[in-house]
Amino acid sequence: MIFDRLRGEAPGQYESYADLVPGEWTHLRIEVSGATARLYVGAATQPTLIVRDLKRGADAHGRSGCLSTTAPTGHFRNLSVKPQ
Repeated sequence: MIFDRLRGEAPGQYESYADLVPGEWTHLRIEVSGATARLYVGAATQPTLIVRDLKRGADAHGRSGCLSTTAPTGHFRNLSVKPQ
């Protein structure tokens, strides 16, 4: 899996800790600017994770994905992608 490879090559660089409540919805916001992405969890005003070197660069385009690795199933709703 790609996550295992990234964890091995760059430990801690592409992951962070967040308190999540099992069975409850968690609001996430991802802001991308150039080659930098900031991930906000819940109502946080400061990002939980900052990635400063998105691998496809500032001019990238394509697909995005959502993955749940802590439960047999993951549910997502009200997903939107908006240009800044």
